[in-house]
Amino acid sequence: MDYVKQAQLAKKDSAWLSALDTKARNSALMKIAEALESSKDVIFKANKEDLDNAVKAKIPAPILARLKFDESKLSSCVQGIRDLIGLEDPLNKILLKRQLDEGLVLTKITCAIGVIGVIFESRPDALVQISSLCVKSGNCAILKGGSEAAHTNRILFDTIHHAGVEAGLPEHFLTLVEDRAGIAELLGCHDYIDLIIPRGSNEFVQYIMANSKIPVMGHADGICHIYVAEDADIDMALKIIEDSKTQYAAACNAVETLLVNEQIYDNLVSRITDKIELREGDFNKEYLDWIMTVKKVSGLQEAIESINANGSHHTDCIITTDAAKADEFMRYVDSAGVYWNCSTRFADGFRYGFGAEVGISTGKLHARGPVGLDGLVTYKYKLAGNGQIVGDYASGKKSFHFKDID
Repeated sequence: MDYVKQAQLAKKDSAWLSALDTKARNSALMKIAEALESSKDVIFKANKEDLDNAVKAKIPAPILARLKFDESKLSSCVQGIRDLIGLEDPLNKILLKRQLDEGLVLTKITCAIGVIGVIFESRPDALVQISSLCVKSGNCAILKGGSEAAHTNRILFDTIHHAGVEAGLPEHFLTLVEDRAGIAELLGCHDYIDLIIPRGSNEFVQYIMANSKIPVMGHADGICHIYVAEDADIDMALKIIEDSKTQYAAACNAVETLLVNEQIYDNLVSRITDKIELREGDFNKEYLDWIMTVKKVSGLQEAIESINANGSHHTDCIITTDAAKADEFMRYVDSAGVYWNCSTRFADGFRYGFGAEVGISTGKLHARGPVGLDGLVTYKYKLAGNGQIVGDYASGKKSFHFKDID
């Protein structure tokens, strides 16, 4: 497939998609949700083929967990789409309206980014979430999933694409890249692709950044921390640690490093469930498994410094009964998510009420944390006048009279 041509066609259609009104985009999302439900048998059959191939290839257990697409994941995806329909339209929101002079009005409004390329790991549910978020935000999407999920991704794409086009979306609102060679082609499409969101290893994300002129947004590793202060409720801490590590260990928001104040270290660590394997010394490791690095620290300052030095700026938590400690932690830890007395697993677009997410950004520009609808729009300035020219203002014939308009 000529992916450069596909990107060019997506760019052309992106103008039409972004111009569709709220009702049209929501109607298409409803048709997509219904199509996914009615196609579940063929989707599950394709996923079983991928799972069987993965087992034969001896793919690690955490990847298998991400690869599985069952009734629970389908139900979650469909509910996410329905929740998305109920959210406010992110397009055409007025951010600023200002009179520059009488009869000269400036308006700042939100608009779609255009064409978004998303390269993601083995999770087929990510394809559904990304596609639906892009429809709602008026963006065309070019998707490249992991080869281990090839059969599932293909049937999900076909189902979503067919339903979307039937509902009135442009033909190239969604494109699926199915071979690795296509990635190299897409990285050169800076004239047609406006943003790339890579979801993979740190090495892979760095490769994308180094080999494309297209802006990149996303995160590499999910090295999340929990710091347990000396005054923490131990029972609460144990519950939060277990959930953060074991509820879904393959997720990027699972805790990987546990920091414990030296005053309670022996008591707390001795009570952590034997299901979790504790290790020492590897502070830059993302296990994606029931393994966790543990470290004894002298206090809050050492914990903050350790997190900022070794973390991935994803999500980090403090467990304490002292509000002042929590406030200091949340002010000084430089991460997209800073939590107090709750599981790191809450770092998720669906759980934040965003409908879903295209990924989690650990950068500081444009979007940060779970990237939902707000992170998939940009803005433009509209200026309306009645013949004004800059020369009149430069010469002093006219002057600006700035006034914000409600």
